[in-house]
Amino acid sequence: MIERYTRKEMARIWDEENKFSLMLEIELLTAEAQARLLNWFPMDVVDEMRKRACFSVERIKELEQVTNHDIVAFIENVSESLGPYAAYFHKGLTSNDLIDTSFALQVKQSTELLVKDIDEVLEVVKEKALAFKDLVCIGRTHGVHAEPITFGLKFALLYDELSRAKRNLILAIEELAVGKISGAVGNYAHNPPEIEAYVCEKLGIRPAEITTQVVPRDRHANYLFNLAIIGSIIERFAVEIRHLQRTEVREVEEPFRRGQKGSSAMPHKRNPILSERLSGQARLLRSYALAAMENIVLWHERDISHSSVERVIFPDATILLDYMLTKFKNLIENLNVYPENIARNLNLTRGLIFSQSLLSALMDKGVERMKAYQWVQRLAMRTWNSGEDFYTLVKEDPDIGAYLTREEIDKIFSLDRFKQNIGAIYKRLRLE
Repeated sequence: MIERYTRKEMARIWDEENKFSLMLEIELLTAEAQARLLNWFPMDVVDEMRKRACFSVERIKELEQVTNHDIVAFIENVSESLGPYAAYFHKGLTSNDLIDTSFALQVKQSTELLVKDIDEVLEVVKEKALAFKDLVCIGRTHGVHAEPITFGLKFALLYDELSRAKRNLILAIEELAVGKISGAVGNYAHNPPEIEAYVCEKLGIRPAEITTQVVPRDRHANYLFNLAIIGSIIERFAVEIRHLQRTEVREVEEPFRRGQKGSSAMPHKRNPILSERLSGQARLLRSYALAAMENIVLWHERDISHSSVERVIFPDATILLDYMLTKFKNLIENLNVYPENIARNLNLTRGLIFSQSLLSALMDKGVERMKAYQWVQRLAMRTWNSGEDFYTLVKEDPDIGAYLTREEIDKIFSLDRFKQNIGAIYKRLRLE
């Protein structure tokens, strides 16, 4: 497992004890529905089945060596504990009634943990967004200095992305978490739909509207697609950190513990290893989403080409994202931010970041746009090429001076413009 990490709750969801426990409950609820709704046998039979029914994962594995079928082995093992009441067990069911319904419950359980993870990350991101709301930094487009923003906006954007991802994940699990007791080809030939409805209500999920022997796998692909999006949102910010930690930039830095080593050869190294790890793991999540898309295409009313894939990708994807969110929270919470370097980089282009403000001011004075653009660009290119101060060049330029006073130019070269609507953005996001 990843760095020997597995959150116990998430691991328990995907272990065989939980899987077979869910299947046993589905079996017993089905028997209960058959007795209560259809009077196929007395309720006393169901009571006795509940008292007796049990299984052993070890015994199931032993039986599976003979049956080469894990669900048949499970049924045989439980039947051993039921004695004469085994005659009422697994009546009218097919293996996939158990598999798909229990699987939906497992994914639902794992999603509850993932939503909790996201909530914890959101709380930390919100704290950072508020803490750096007014810290002006350079905004970059194409990796090149553009105009100032505030450092808090980076976290505000992340907060919005994760909030949307959480909502979509909840919608995705509502689509996936459906049950089916519709039989071998989905026609309810051996158990009428009311049995399925009864069982699903007791389990806290809804019945699938229609199935074959399997629940259609577009639901599952959609779910993993949403996990991959969450991983990609994490990676987007991880890449942001990786850039901002570069030596030439160094506006932020990952936490570096006492005794930590960055390189076996270079003792000075402090690398963004956690962000890089998260980038790699996001790629893995996206590959799981692709595998889930492939699982949609099954032959006729069922084949099992999806089964071997899902045994890997769903436990792995949910455990992996649980790990990523936990590590991401720690990364954001302990991120080192260097305001002095942010200020240095803000002034790196010697005032060029005010070029659009200057352009707009000239247009406000009646200068035709293309002419104003040429004037500003001429001075901007001179600053790029010679390293001269843009503000000084603007103040000394006769064309610009014919329209703007020194006081007006000073106002143009103020950071206030870039902060004036930050509050409105935060209000939209309810980050106040």
